[in-house]
Amino acid sequence: MKIFQKYIVAKYLKTFLIIFFALELFYVGIDLLTTYRKLPQSANLQILYIMFQSMCAINYVLPLSVIFAMILTAISMAKNNELVSMLSFGISKQSIAKPLFFASLSITILYVLLNFTPFSYSREYGSNILKFSQISSDTKDLFLKNNSDYIYFGNLDPIKKQATNIKIFRVENRDIVSMINAKTGHYNDKNWIFYGVEKIIKPKVTTLDSKGLKIEKFAKLETLKDFRPKIIDNVYKGKFNLSVPDAIDALSFFNSQNLDTSRLRTIIFTQIFLPLFAPLLGLILFMKIPTISRYNSTVLLSFSLALLSVFVWGLLFLLSKLALNLVIYPELAVMFPIFLLGLASLYSYIKE
Repeated sequence: MKIFQKYIVAKYLKTFLIIFFALELFYVGIDLLTTYRKLPQSANLQILYIMFQSMCAINYVLPLSVIFAMILTAISMAKNNELVSMLSFGISKQSIAKPLFFASLSITILYVLLNFTPFSYSREYGSNILKFSQISSDTKDLFLKNNSDYIYFGNLDPIKKQATNIKIFRVENRDIVSMINAKTGHYNDKNWIFYGVEKIIKPKVTTLDSKGLKIEKFAKLETLKDFRPKIIDNVYKGKFNLSVPDAIDALSFFNSQNLDTSRLRTIIFTQIFLPLFAPLLGLILFMKIPTISRYNSTVLLSFSLALLSVFVWGLLFLLSKLALNLVIYPELAVMFPIFLLGLASLYSYIKE
């Protein structure tokens, strides 16, 4: 990396960190002012709540921080005559834009990778602390279908991956052929393991000599492969608040059950592709910023570009919510705008 590129990246990262932490503190501070009466008395839970809200704020703060940092870096360099000095030394504006774009893209990719972890459930955990004074909330009386099985969970803890009072009804040709009762069970990331199992097999009555009802008992039984507790809980509650791996697993499960996958596709597109709008839009705005600030009001220019960034972010956020509510196809709401931004940024880069 050349010296001027190192200088630009260092200047950008410094600006980004200042904006990011300022917006984080503002978001968490406003949230605490509105919810402090609902916070539990436990200091540990209060700290956990602040931590989860800080993580939740990243979803809103980081994309804007990426764009604002690019805008302020470019305007600062123009105001201090650094841009025009670099251009006078034969450095093209594309060469100046490259380190800014790749630095912002790297930050965005790190954020996307976070969506592959339980980071995606930070909002849910914070909400549970407010409502139940605990991170996890048990879900009661779930009744779901998986292939030819109808499954009932009396009580499910999706975080601990444990359940109690389980019943599984196996159905063939609209007729119940067997039923499994289990006292407890847990998920081991591959299968459900049930304990204290009683399996009742219904006889097929064809003649008078047919065998009667058959009851089998097991200390332990493995079944329901890849039937993830978090998927069960979120699908039942209709929240569709999932990390990317869980969303992909849920997508596979929905396809196997011939269910609509629009919401799950929206979640996957939103968490992987939507954050890319920040470096793409930042590149477009950077290429439009004049190299000399003498003939432009830097305050008005900064405000206008920041307002435009918030408008684009709000529009994309609105489209993703419409797709999540099945108003518009996720490919049209999420993928198409990102594709247009990609073309626009490429055009701006080449044109300059």
